[in-house]
Amino acid sequence: MGSAKKASTSRKARIEEMRRAEQARERRNRFLTIGASLVIVTGLVVGGVVLVRSQDGAGDTAAASDSSGKGKFVTGKDGVKTWEGKLARNHVTKAVKYASEPPVGGDHNPVWMNCNGDVYTEPVKTTNAVHSLEHGAVWVTYNAAAKKSDVDALAAKVKKTPYTLMSPMDDQKDPIMLSAWGNQRTVTGASDPNVDKFFEKFVQGEQTPEPGATCTNGLSK
Repeated sequence: MGSAKKASTSRKARIEEMRRAEQARERRNRFLTIGASLVIVTGLVVGGVVLVRSQDGAGDTAAASDSSGKGKFVTGKDGVKTWEGKLARNHVTKAVKYASEPPVGGDHNPVWMNCNGDVYTEPVKTTNAVHSLEHGAVWVTYNAAAKKSDVDALAAKVKKTPYTLMSPMDDQKDPIMLSAWGNQRTVTGASDPNVDKFFEKFVQGEQTPEPGATCTNGLSK
């Protein structure tokens, strides 16, 4: 009992620390925006050149190569599946064919989905959500087979947890799944103790390629 309470207190403190850091980054970003406005005109000129060049080919609508296909999932004793193999981290504007649904890494869009406890009621683009995983977020997904009570309870949990996001995913094989960069598991419902275990381990966990990167100021559907 005592150790569980201590772990819960420690987790709450870590979440509060991440929240304060996020607020500090937002303040810095506001100041940086002022300076960035000075180079907008130059950026527009350069961007116009890039746009013209990009329109010369039709490759932007094709699937980008994704090295996540060069590995496989290995299931641990705790039920968490870990991707064994290199996960690409290139920024691409093309569609990406991932090796799993939901994906746990690979090439992704330059813009992340907001993951500061954001709950989306419609499917999100996987290329944006994978960028959120790169920032250390846990992504909760569910399909039509999930119970409404579980969806509601998980949504409440996500809303109060920085570096998380939630969205429906019709094509996934299990009703409720949790994903982090390079890691994934299925849970039986909102009361499954493995939900808390996964959050505790993977929200800004050691697997994070870009620890501390922002989960705001991205795409919000």
